[in-house]
Amino acid sequence: MDSARTRATDLPQAIALEGISNLRDLGGWPVAGGRVRRGRIFRAAALAGMTAADADVLAGLGLRTICDLRGREESAGAPSPLAALGGIRLHALPIEPSVGASLRDILATRDATGTDAHALMRQAYVAYTVEWAHQYRTLFDLLLDPAGTPLLFHCSAGKDRTGFGAALILTALGADRATVMADYLATRRHWRGDAAMAAALPADAAAALLGVAPELLDAAFEAIETQGGGFARYAADRLGLDPARLARLRATLIEPA
Repeated sequence: MDSARTRATDLPQAIALEGISNLRDLGGWPVAGGRVRRGRIFRAAALAGMTAADADVLAGLGLRTICDLRGREESAGAPSPLAALGGIRLHALPIEPSVGASLRDILATRDATGTDAHALMRQAYVAYTVEWAHQYRTLFDLLLDPAGTPLLFHCSAGKDRTGFGAALILTALGADRATVMADYLATRRHWRGDAAMAAALPADAAAALLGVAPELLDAAFEAIETQGGGFARYAADRLGLDPARLARLRATLIEPA
């Protein structure tokens, strides 16, 4: 088996923990000029369930920065117990769940279909692109900070706000769309789900809200094209990645294949 095929079958590099799911290293994914450097960028679901054993594993990653993309109420309701780690800068980059009010309606009526829920999620992905680019810009600022990495970013499930963030990072580093999508869809294997929400929703609505679907990520990138002027312009204007900063990001986070 050739090395390229070995890399493909081994990715993403997941880290199994007791109280945290969907923790993965973005390292190893192929990009233009090589592959993402291992041990520099991690993505995950919420850290609130961290156990002592989990803290030991996270400490071994040498993390310097954690970015919390959850909304303010989400973070307050399930704080991350970072005192066990020590020496890590926590940056709150709240992206409020824009489907929240409509989701409460769904929960109250239990009448919504999967189509309704999917439409809500599509609106949320477009909002990440248009309304919340400033938070992702700060994420890139921290990745460019020499003291910022290793960096872990997360939301609640590690699939939507985090999934879009990972897609931006991989695209900025020169990954093709198939690679970006493979990382995005890997949540299906690595997130343990939300049993309480699944029980509170009709089955098809739960599947739409708790799953990952290629067309959702596609909707975000369509918004980048139609409203952002294409990725290069969007990256420069909205994410602060002018050619010089983009070159520095790539020099920092890409290693030879």
